Parts: sequence; C-alpha cells; structure tokens
Amino acid sequence: MDDQFASLYLENQICFPLYAASRLTTKLYTPYLKELDITYPQYLVLLVLWQHNAQTVNKIGERLMLETNTLTPLLKRLEAKEFIKRTRSKEDERTVIVSLTKAGEKLKEKAVKIPEKIIGSFQDESVSEDEIVNFRDTLNKLIKTLDGKI
Repeated sequence: MDDQFASLYLENQICFPLYAASRLTTKLYTPYLKELDITYPQYLVLLVLWQHNAQTVNKIGERLMLETNTLTPLLKRLEAKEFIKRTRSKEDERTVIVSLTKAGEKLKEKAVKIPEKIIGSFQDESVSEDEIVNFRDTLNKLIKTLDGKI
C-alpha cells in the first residue's frame, strides 16, 4: 500500500540530514575553537579574512551568505577581542573595511591544524577522505544552485 504522505517522512527529506550534519559538524569544531576563544561563526569570518585579507563588510557577507544585521554583531565581538579592526573607506564613508590585526594574524597560526583535525574526526572504516571531499564538492554545487534560486 502506497502512502501518499511518504514524501513528508523525516527520512525522505533533504533538509533534515543537512541540518543534522551541519549541527554535528559545528559541534566537532567547538573544542578547537574554544581554545582560540572564538565561536564557529567568528571562525568563518576569520577564514574569509585569512584567505582574502581586508574585505568590506558587504563582501564578507556575500562570501558567508550572511546579512549585514547578522554579520555586524560578529564583527563587533571579534573587534572587542582585538582580532580585527573596522575602518571607514576613504573613498566612501558608508563602506566599512574589515582587516586583521596582528593578533588576528597570529590566530591563523594556531588555527591552521583545525581542518586536518576535523577531517580526521570523520574518518573511520565507513567514510574515506575521498568521500568527504566529494561530499563537500557536491554540497558546494547544491549551495551554488540554491543561491541562484533564492
């Protein structure tokens, strides 16, 4: 007998495994980030700055898919910890440029091993590094596709 509501079962959703995997993955990062005195969202901001150097608030928001009203409190907390500084652009005072401080640069040296530790956490007999990399690539495709539709 076919269940006309089977599409609504939790195990048939794409949203739930993505949500659960995201939550559990973020939880894996917590002890490593706690050592650096930062949160996961703050880590994401720092990743952008470590890779791309000084960025406007809008550009960081684009890269992280975050609205300014979500990003601003994160930036204020990172600035209070003296990992970043925010300055107004000389060309356009409405534009805020975020850059790393010396402490923010130094934090990069402490954080460099985190990705390796996270990948190591995923590996066991049932999941290979190649599968993790392929999964990441598939998720990036999904994000790109969805971002164009929202």
